[in-house]
Amino acid sequence: MSTCPHFNHLLVMPRLTIQNANAVSSPLTHGFPSITAFIGLMWALERRARAAGLDVAFKAIGVVCHDHQEQVTDDGFVHAFKLTRNPVGKDGGTAAIVEEGRIHLEVSLLLAVCSDRWLADPDAQASDIQQLTALLSSMRVAGGSVVPAARPHLKRYRPYVLDLTGTDADRQAVFRHARSKLLPGFALVARDDLLDTRLAELQHSQPLATRLDAWLSLARINWRYAPPSDEAGKSKKDAWTHDRKGQGWIVPIPVGYGALGALLPPGQVANARDSATHFRFVESVFSVGQWLSPHRLTQARQLLWYADSQPDAGLYRCGNDYARSIASPDSAYDFN
Repeated sequence: MSTCPHFNHLLVMPRLTIQNANAVSSPLTHGFPSITAFIGLMWALERRARAAGLDVAFKAIGVVCHDHQEQVTDDGFVHAFKLTRNPVGKDGGTAAIVEEGRIHLEVSLLLAVCSDRWLADPDAQASDIQQLTALLSSMRVAGGSVVPAARPHLKRYRPYVLDLTGTDADRQAVFRHARSKLLPGFALVARDDLLDTRLAELQHSQPLATRLDAWLSLARINWRYAPPSDEAGKSKKDAWTHDRKGQGWIVPIPVGYGALGALLPPGQVANARDSATHFRFVESVFSVGQWLSPHRLTQARQLLWYADSQPDAGLYRCGNDYARSIASPDSAYDFN
């Protein structure tokens, strides 16, 4: 497992309004786009920036959600996506519907940037930010459309850059000062460590428990009945407890893809999107995430996601250093 790549600036695109983003993040989860969609956006934006002549390289991306509205009908315990009506077929009959979940979002994107141009000429940042903002506004974000800010002249909607070229202490001080601008909101971080902990707990009473059992256990609220020791002094509801107390806002999330077979040479698979690139069949890889208020973060890398792929092992996943940073809070960046 690698760590967050080195970067020297953090570009913040604050409070973007996204309409009709993809709410179905994987075959088993929904409610927010997959983090792979945002890493894909980062790579696509870098390609467009390079084509426009900008000297920027994006190393990681963070997402802070300020507001969301999933397009579902709310009928008690049953929710259903609000689907579009497809055109009728040639025979006049109703066409088959592929269920598509949509969500409206207000998010801030934080892009970890490496740029020699920005280091040599800080004044060049303003023009580059303007071009990057224009490029992003014409792109799809997790399948959704970027809506222009209602009041673009307001400071809260203006992109800005954090200079993180100093020491570890300097970078932490800059981030701690800037994180209040991301409030109110919640940042998604990885909590693979909770999956390991829950698996160990389950195996105490269920030796055959697997990581899937642990993941499903964390994906729900598990209520248990614990008879009170003093029946006269406690009410009946006091006997019921759940395992979410003190855990925070824990959610099941997809974090990438795992290979189902060998890497195939270009052109061998019919109807592949790109006939010049190697092809591999994959399935989703799942883990556990946590939504945290930015004021609880002490370092920029805690909310940044990056590509942590191991092709030889058939693993193409996203990495995040939050769990590692809280386990070793005094550790510095590993740039090697």
